[in-house]
Amino acid sequence: MRLVPDPPDLEEWRKRLFDVNETIILSEEQFQTYFPHVDNVYSHRSTQKYKRKPFISHYWDCRLKGRPPGTPKSNDPNKRKRKRTARQRDLCDVKIKITEYFPGAGFSSDEFAADATLINNASGLFTNDLARETQPFGILTPNPALPAGHPGAKGERYFTVQRVNGNNGNGKNDGVGGGHRHTLEESDRVKKNSVQRYLMNSVKQQKKKTVHIKIIMSNLPQQKTYHTKATGLAALTVKNHSKDADLKLYGSCFCPFVQRVWVALELKDIPYQYIEIDPYKKPESLLAVNPRGLVPALRHGDWGCYESTVLLEYLEDLNTGTPLLPPGDPKLRAHCRLWADHINRHIVPNFYRVLQEQDRQQQISAGQELRDKLEQLVQAAHPQGPFFLGPQISFVDVQITPWIIRLSRVLKPYRGWPDPEVGSRWAAWVSAIESNEHVQATTSCDELYLDSYERYAQNRPNTSQVANAINSGSGLP
Repeated sequence: MRLVPDPPDLEEWRKRLFDVNETIILSEEQFQTYFPHVDNVYSHRSTQKYKRKPFISHYWDCRLKGRPPGTPKSNDPNKRKRKRTARQRDLCDVKIKITEYFPGAGFSSDEFAADATLINNASGLFTNDLARETQPFGILTPNPALPAGHPGAKGERYFTVQRVNGNNGNGKNDGVGGGHRHTLEESDRVKKNSVQRYLMNSVKQQKKKTVHIKIIMSNLPQQKTYHTKATGLAALTVKNHSKDADLKLYGSCFCPFVQRVWVALELKDIPYQYIEIDPYKKPESLLAVNPRGLVPALRHGDWGCYESTVLLEYLEDLNTGTPLLPPGDPKLRAHCRLWADHINRHIVPNFYRVLQEQDRQQQISAGQELRDKLEQLVQAAHPQGPFFLGPQISFVDVQITPWIIRLSRVLKPYRGWPDPEVGSRWAAWVSAIESNEHVQATTSCDELYLDSYERYAQNRPNTSQVANAINSGSGLP
């Protein structure tokens, strides 16, 4: 299920899924978006699977219908008793059936007549007249084509929701028909829905993390400042590349865009000089390469250039060292560039939105957007990996590496970003990036990132041109 705090037309959808006055047909996205907002109304009772039918039936009772108690009450005087008032049983008679149709499933003629009563406002209204058009008189077509605009017309998974109490629709004689004997507000009073519980738990967890962060910060200066010198293995790499070279990289230790180019230089084993600068005190040598004073900037002989993605392409065009884009395969190279663009357009901006947003609800919304965009990237990657194209690190991996590094070192302490799920494809990718020797050689100690990104987490004025762009809603500089 997708836990979307405020999807479009939420109240209209909640009322429709509460009343269920007629069969409702939903796309998979609609069901996963809106049903979590009414799952407090219903309580799951059973699931019916079929060997030869392309769907599964789920039966739910109204939560106020109640159920008989399970384990008898204990008479043990030492047992701690819960303080609660028992709710009266049988306050409602509503039962619903949710039918989940597998991808590619059609309708049988009976199912179509039953389920094609109502379609959501995004797909239009279907009637039994349309069903008859798909099955001419005298011709038996057990699986007629679904009408245009139907959520399953393109072979996608979809759901139907219908009320079954009193109409023998669940194979039982329930007797009492009709709708709920109470209001939606009463259901909301009895139990909160999944989205509300998730938001409340997120706030609770964030408070715990905030307390933990405050304890850590109490032992540090009140106003952390950004670092100007690399630490850990990155400091050793800076030292090893301090001698003059024809190719010079201007960078700062905490800048993720710099780390992209830095990792590529290490991977390709190209001789270079690393010139560490304070990005807030731009030296003339940097301004001579990039008049805007932004890093990374590259000087190669008497020629200079900037912008991390452009520099990665330039290093690739030098045809030196390990290629990051697959040679001799234009289509696969274009595929890599497409997903590198996805990272720049969607993942990077949402990372900063999560970090800079001060409103908790906006943080949750931006966090969900970031998770969705990361999931899209994972879906486009090689199934086994562990990297984007398989066992070897390549162009897209270098593009995403700095933000993978900063998820655990910045978003986790400041915004409670979760660790990857153990055993997932995403976890394997993160582990492969974190353990790569060239990535480690360009990564500083955790404290450097925690200190340097505090100004972003507090959204201090004039933190950087990137921060200003995120706050104004414009594109990244």
